[in-house]
Order: sequence, then structure tokens, then C-alpha cells
Amino acid sequence: MILSMEEHEGDSKSLIKLISTSTIIASMCCLPSVILVMFGLASISSAAALSDTLYWGTGSYWWFRPTMLGLSGLFVITGLVMYFRNRGICTFDDVKRQRRKVVNTSLLVIVIAYATYLLFNYVILTEIGILFGLEWESSRFWNK
Repeated sequence: MILSMEEHEGDSKSLIKLISTSTIIASMCCLPSVILVMFGLASISSAAALSDTLYWGTGSYWWFRPTMLGLSGLFVITGLVMYFRNRGICTFDDVKRQRRKVVNTSLLVIVIAYATYLLFNYVILTEIGILFGLEWESSRFWNK
């Protein structure tokens, strides 16, 4: 099956949305603190305490980070299923016939989603948080 340029761009955009959304869901331990400080809705100390609570799971929030990571993984899997169904790969026979495409696309999306999460959460959010005054210098992995 030959794709037109518009269909190819639409597929790329849907995969980019899938990866971006899963990255944001997985980063929910640190993203709220940065946003609250950015808009002046929380002090630096309360935002840092919120990040510590959500990231490390202190108190009764031990479940939060694993839940967000699990939801992110489920979102990627659901998105891949919807992506392949929109491409006409609906049954297991279709998957067997186009196994190489399914495996390669799935692995590519999973690796890019994970790499994007690492980059966004541990580099971009860390630097933005430090820029706004959060004391996250010790979490820079390149300083260790």
C-alpha cells in the first residue's frame, strides 16, 4: 500500500502526539511544581515539597509515580493499537502478515517515548525548575 504525502504526515503527527502525551503523563511528578511556580501560584518551597512528595512517594503518595508511569505505558500501547487499526492492521492475521512493520514501529515509538521522557523530565524540567529557583541542582545527573 502506497501512502500519499498527506497520509504520511498525518501518521507522523499522530505518533508525535502519542509520544508527547505519554511523556507529559510520565512527568507528572515534576511538571506541576514547575507550572505552579511559573505562574506564581505556589512558593518555591511548597513546589519543591510537592515535587519531593510526588517523585519520591513520601507519606501516603508512594503510589503516584508508578501509577503515572503505568498510565503512560498504557497510553503508548493503546495509541499503538489505534494507530495500527487506522492503518488497516486489525486482526492477528494482519499483524502476522505485517509483522516487521508492527515490530519496528512499536519498538521505535517505545524507545523514542522513553528517551523523550528522560530528556524532558531529567534535563528540560530540571533546568526550568532551577531557572525558577527550585533547588534541583543536586538532581543534575551530569554533575555527579
